[in-house]
Amino acid sequence: MSRVGRPPLGLAAAAVLAIALAVLPLAYLVLRALDGGAAGAASLILRWRTVELLAVSIGLAVAVTASCLVIGTGLAWLVTRTDLPGRRFWQVACGLPLALPSYVAAWSWIAVNPALAGFAGSWLVLTSISYPYVYLPAMAALRRTDPDAEAVARTLGLGQAATWARIVMPQLRPALAGGALLVGLYALSDFGAVATMRLEVLTTSIFRSYRSLFDITPAAVLGCLLAGLALLVVVIEQLTRRGRARLAARVPRRQPIVPLGPWRWVAPLAPAGVLAVALIVPGIGMAEWLGRGAVAFEIQRTAVALGSTVVVAALGAACVVAIAFPLAVLAVRWPGRLARAAELAAYAGHALPGVVVGLAVVFFGIRFARPVYQELPLLIMAYVILFLSLALGVTQAAVAQAPPALEDVARTLGHSPRRARLSITGRLAAPGLAMAGALVFLTVMKELPATLFLRPTGMETLATELWGRISAASYAAAAPYAIAVVLVAAVPTAVLALFGERRERA
Repeated sequence: MSRVGRPPLGLAAAAVLAIALAVLPLAYLVLRALDGGAAGAASLILRWRTVELLAVSIGLAVAVTASCLVIGTGLAWLVTRTDLPGRRFWQVACGLPLALPSYVAAWSWIAVNPALAGFAGSWLVLTSISYPYVYLPAMAALRRTDPDAEAVARTLGLGQAATWARIVMPQLRPALAGGALLVGLYALSDFGAVATMRLEVLTTSIFRSYRSLFDITPAAVLGCLLAGLALLVVVIEQLTRRGRARLAARVPRRQPIVPLGPWRWVAPLAPAGVLAVALIVPGIGMAEWLGRGAVAFEIQRTAVALGSTVVVAALGAACVVAIAFPLAVLAVRWPGRLARAAELAAYAGHALPGVVVGLAVVFFGIRFARPVYQELPLLIMAYVILFLSLALGVTQAAVAQAPPALEDVARTLGHSPRRARLSITGRLAAPGLAMAGALVFLTVMKELPATLFLRPTGMETLATELWGRISAASYAAAAPYAIAVVLVAAVPTAVLALFGERRERA
């Protein structure tokens, strides 16, 4: 339920802050790219090498997205609409690869098959860890499709395949489009997997250009090109959503189950095979490297990196949720141009690759915020730009479930509007805020390119320690850090899984 009138000053300030965080660094990146003039920027973009990098980046994103759509949709149908043995187990297990960072998966596969490096290896790794972005929303959408519409279609003579194509798929398309958007953006923005697999794409070229050249204008130009490509993907996804009928039920209902017949005991091989590629083989690779470097454990250094990782992830999650909550209240209670602009800024920031945001914040810090350059504030600023939208969607849903009438009652009892909002809506939305924080914590601790650009001098996280050893080809020495990253990532992943299980039972 929305309110009339102007929003409170604090909520409006949060919206303006979100817009500024998304716009200012990117605007400065554009200005930096034009230092050599528009003609110079155009000549860099039109070079054959740039065109080649662009083609490889687009080709990889398309291949990964198409594969994830097939795997994610197929697994979602299998675990929700069939009599698959152990459906409950497979529903949770198929989402676990989301906890594995791309650079850890790539490093592990290199241990198993060094010849896999290149486009094929990058495609395999990114597909194996990205399909949950399609699988999870597809599974949720399948639980909410209208079974009555399917029953009517069958009474009119439509077969199973025709009913799926004409009734179920139109209801799934928004969820699949959203999942495909996340996969496409992830594939475009990934740095760790492609760098480990020695595949030259825009992200690796930007990082190398920034690190190796005195003139960093080429990095800014390539960064603008990659940002424009990511925003184009978002626009295409928004256009594909228009004009689609939605027949989904308002609440989850019992869905028709398709009997697999003689294939029932063979079907588990499908999710098992996917998990073998996504989790078991990388686990074997980690064990292989760990065995080779058993004497290379650096307990103190690993513990310090673990502490730094937890600190920056916790700070990032806290700051993101602190901004997401007032934005969510503004969007739900006072929807308007300011709220829409803030939401657009949040999602635009998420569309930008981490290497682009990191580069933009570096330029911004050098020019306008030198006292905090290579300090925690700029690193947290990059995390807010990148991951605000992750928390915003979950927080909005939680705030929408809190009746505004309870705030009115609290105000009649003498509470100020701010105190009523925090004590009533904040408490009711607390589970959603915790879920948003866990999601951001998980994403921040796996993030690599922005952290490489902006981490404080002398500070190393598990991700940067791991990357430093992988980039130096010290694969055995990277094993303790890889295992630590996976173990720490398992904690917020388990929190998210338990939260989803609780919501489903409710």
